Amino acid sequence: MTLLSVREVSKRFGGLQAIDDLSFDVAQGSIKALIGPNGAGKTTLFNLISGSLEPDRGEIVFGGAAVHDLSPDRIASRGMVRTFQHIRLFPKMTVLENIMVGRHVHSRAGFLAGMLNLPFTWKEERRIREKSLEILDLLGIAEHARTEASSLAYGQQRVVEIGRALACEPKLLLLDEPAAGLNMRETNDMGRLIEKIRDMGVTVLLVEHDMSLVMKISDEIVVLSYGQKIAEDRPLSIQKNPEVIRVYLGDDGC
Repeated sequence: MTLLSVREVSKRFGGLQAIDDLSFDVAQGSIKALIGPNGAGKTTLFNLISGSLEPDRGEIVFGGAAVHDLSPDRIASRGMVRTFQHIRLFPKMTVLENIMVGRHVHSRAGFLAGMLNLPFTWKEERRIREKSLEILDLLGIAEHARTEASSLAYGQQRVVEIGRALACEPKLLLLDEPAAGLNMRETNDMGRLIEKIRDMGVTVLLVEHDMSLVMKISDEIVVLSYGQKIAEDRPLSIQKNPEVIRVYLGDDGC
């Protein structure tokens, strides 16, 4: 079953054709990777899918409904949540509080109820805290619940950011270079975490430069070059694709 469909999408910035007539699908319950050289259009595509940009033409369909004309918050409320290449935690808040921020999108207590400090809001806050603690336990960082986010190692901050996204209960999780800045052990841990998220029933679409990670965990890979799709296939076939090899290694294989 297709969860996300990108259909003939194009985006131009002045004289630059950033995305050119691009189409692909993401199957529910899969891990799909977007790869390509710098300037291939990967970040622009993520911004289009998540609602930060609107396509010049084409459509983006999520869960059977067009979302390319919706704002990022409305798209997120439908179950598509993203992380960013550069970590965007609240550094002075605790790890638990950062997770709870993501969880608050599901709060049924309105602003007025919070201002009046009604008993319902206490129960709601307790439910949010309990669910956030469950997420920390799932991520294996429950012992850091009361630690200030800025005090964590870089790799752990990456995990917290993913945890905050999971707190929104996404159907589709967009991961923008989740292994950026991680060492080999942290990258392997990240790969296992992404697979665990997929096994929980959350579909994953990621942009990533670490090819060993991409080839290991992806069900399918889309390769971009200058805003165009040059290949889409399973990892083993992508590794053997002559056009992909030419784009990454050059015609002489050097």
